[in-house]
Amino acid sequence: MYSFEPNEEQKMLIDAVNRYAANDLRTAAEEAEGEKHFPAGLIDKGWELGVLQASIPEEYGGFGEYSSVTGALAAEELAYGDLAGALAVMTPNLFVLPILLTGSEEQKQKFIPPVIEMEWKAYTAALIEKTFNFDASDLKTTATADGDHFILNGEKTFVPYAADAEAMIVYANVDGLTQGFIVPAKTEGLTVGKERNKLMSLNALPLYDLSLENVRVPAANRLEGDFEAVMAASRVALAATAVGVAKASLDYAANYAKERTVFGVKVAQKQAVAFMMAEMAMEIEAARLLAWEAAWKLDTGKEDAYKAAYLAATAAIDMVMMVTDRGVQILGGHGYIREHPVEMWLRNGRGFATFTGLMIV
Repeated sequence: MYSFEPNEEQKMLIDAVNRYAANDLRTAAEEAEGEKHFPAGLIDKGWELGVLQASIPEEYGGFGEYSSVTGALAAEELAYGDLAGALAVMTPNLFVLPILLTGSEEQKQKFIPPVIEMEWKAYTAALIEKTFNFDASDLKTTATADGDHFILNGEKTFVPYAADAEAMIVYANVDGLTQGFIVPAKTEGLTVGKERNKLMSLNALPLYDLSLENVRVPAANRLEGDFEAVMAASRVALAATAVGVAKASLDYAANYAKERTVFGVKVAQKQAVAFMMAEMAMEIEAARLLAWEAAWKLDTGKEDAYKAAYLAATAAIDMVMMVTDRGVQILGGHGYIREHPVEMWLRNGRGFATFTGLMIV
């Protein structure tokens, strides 16, 4: 059986991440969204908490062991502060953790240590494509064997920090299977879009299109492990961050409802609003438990772990849309203006259905 009580190390990490999320990410979120960039030092400060390093064994430069549960706990706390900031802090995870989960020993020794040094660096991954009904198991980007190399061709989108990346993992179709390839940023044929992607949210997070035209990559840079392990870790991260965003919206709306008086009665005392908040809380707790269970199953190698991760992500996508929408409703007309963050959380919540591949824990 699994326990719902974090151990001492997890508690210390959660407390540190919570303080950063509340005191740094949350206070900077609105301005960062409007200015379309993060304040100097904000992401570096989050990186220095060592969330990723705590999941990397010492032989690869870290100081812990990989734990999907610990990653999920940290991801929720980060997203509670600000989703865009959370994804920025976690962007190097997109590069490091797939190598840890599916790479060879040689790849782990070579590629992981330079990324997890004290300074945050732009290492990223490219999975999402501009195709209707995008399916990560049926990519249009192809990788064709050519001697001791592979030739990559295709188009990607929503690639975090692609313009500044030192290296990235590009996912491609290899004879019907999705596999990752470690691609240095300056590789010939790899072109990053000149303009950032324009979205209804996450405006502080730089996302780019990517074009690959006969990009030649050594076969030694191919990740031959189980891609489903990467997808499962991504889905747990998606579920956990969705819980963080939803909880932020509920907490803010509940505090507003307790303080706001309408026709001589506190908004929270109105039965329809009270019932609404109770349902929001129940859905958040249900999604959180699904995420924790999936993470625990991944950590313990349960047979149905991948299924559990899929269910957690699917439930969280629906939950966060409902909760953030109601967060706006509870504030009434005030919920629609940018003086209050619930409108931004609603925009964030709407995007979760398209965020597969933007996060991994």
